[in-house]
Order: sequence, then structure tokens, then C-alpha cells
Amino acid sequence: MKVIFNTDVKGKGKKGEIKDVNDGYARNYLLKNNLAVEATKGNIQAQKAKDAKQEQRAQEEVDEAEKLKEQLGSLEVKLSAKSGDNGRLFGSITSKQIAEQLKKSHDIKIDKRKIELDDPIRTLGYSNVPVKLHPEVTGTIRVHIEEK
Repeated sequence: MKVIFNTDVKGKGKKGEIKDVNDGYARNYLLKNNLAVEATKGNIQAQKAKDAKQEQRAQEEVDEAEKLKEQLGSLEVKLSAKSGDNGRLFGSITSKQIAEQLKKSHDIKIDKRKIELDDPIRTLGYSNVPVKLHPEVTGTIRVHIEEK
């Protein structure tokens, strides 16, 4: 019997997948527990429509991330910190501080975990900081650290 899975079933199939399973397994377990529905013409068309809508939504997310990447490319975040000799900071600039300043000065909210700062910034000057906006899209923010 062909079924369309409503949820992931370990060892059998993932959500939205159409598979051929044993009749008894389908009737007594999958259909009874609402883990799958029978693959009729109507159900298959409904599933294809869901898949198309989900794909469109995913593409819109990528497009939004691309727009934000363009916007971030032209921005500069200015932070000030106390420093000692040779432009070395007392302390460091973290991704949290960069995210807060970006929100305050440019009204763009980005989660601090998306700012991929390998090590905190410890020197004065300019730094390019990568930002993971989407699994497929990575932008950069130009950060300027000046002396307080």
C-alpha cells in the first residue's frame, strides 16, 4: 500500500515522503496512529502543493538574507573602547557588543550567535566580521573600533 508520511517514522520514511509499505503495517500502525495517510490522487496533489509552497517559502528566506547581506555590506559599526599602548584594548569586543551596537545605531537586529567571530577583537582599527544570515548566505560587517 502506498502512503504519504505525516511525520518522520524511524527506519521507514520522512515527513512528506511517498512510500510503498506492507498493508498490515500501514492499516494497523501508520494510519491508526495518524503517522501517514493513504496515497490517493487527491492526497498526492495536496502533498505536491505543500511541497511547492514550502520550496517557495525557502526561496523567499534566501532572498531576504541576500537583501540583508547587501545592506550589511554598506554599513559600518563603530564601537569605542579603552586601549593601552600599541592600540591594544583593555578587554575585548565580543559578538554581543557588535549585535547591540548594530541594533542601536542601524536598527538591524541580528542574533549574536549568527555573528561568526572566531576570537574577540582586541585591537583598535577596522575589522571585517562574517555574519551567517542563512545556511547558504554569509555577509560581512565592517567594525571600526576607536579609542575612548
